[in-house]
Amino acid sequence: MTRQERYKLFLDYFSSHMPTAETELHYNNPYELLVAVILSAQCTDKRVNLTTPALFHRFPTANELAKGSVEEVFDLIRSISYPNNKAKHLVGMAQMLVHDFKGVVPSDVDELQKMPGVGRKTANVIASVIFHAPTMAVDTHVFRVSKRIGLVTQTASTPLAVEKQLVKYIPEEQIHIAHHWLILHGRYVCLARTPKCEECGISDFCMYFQKSIKKKTA
Repeated sequence: MTRQERYKLFLDYFSSHMPTAETELHYNNPYELLVAVILSAQCTDKRVNLTTPALFHRFPTANELAKGSVEEVFDLIRSISYPNNKAKHLVGMAQMLVHDFKGVVPSDVDELQKMPGVGRKTANVIASVIFHAPTMAVDTHVFRVSKRIGLVTQTASTPLAVEKQLVKYIPEEQIHIAHHWLILHGRYVCLARTPKCEECGISDFCMYFQKSIKKKTA
């Protein structure tokens, strides 16, 4: 099977079985999503969603957060991983968002990365989710699942290398939703330690299943 054939099967399957897929982070506007994505680094969406209501109640806008203290933000996010750094990043991000971007979350990935706490992955998420830009945020799920399926080569050893291969083969208009397909598949089916291959709908064209699981039971 060629890589193009595998991509077609992947896109056809999820277009049919998961026509709507979106982030599981709770947000009401671009500012809130930006905050939530910064908090989600090395932390579960579930934990972030438990934390952000109180944070957004206290700091409903970037203007309010920009005036806040790192100490107060820390107290509100202390249950999140790395709260010290993230509290500093959030206040710094809000200050730059207000002063440099007039309170408007930019759509450009390079502009987004100028803000504290916003790396390439976070910038790609914002551009993709808010603006439906053809950007692919590569987290641990996307990295693992795309390799297991065989969408990217095993020699793609960095998130950027995986990102480049995915955006090369996925049609531009589907990149933003394919990002969620890969994440959700990795979160609920293609688990890191014990993938649920017996209930996976794409095992017929999954390289990991064909080479590792099916071969063992043959």
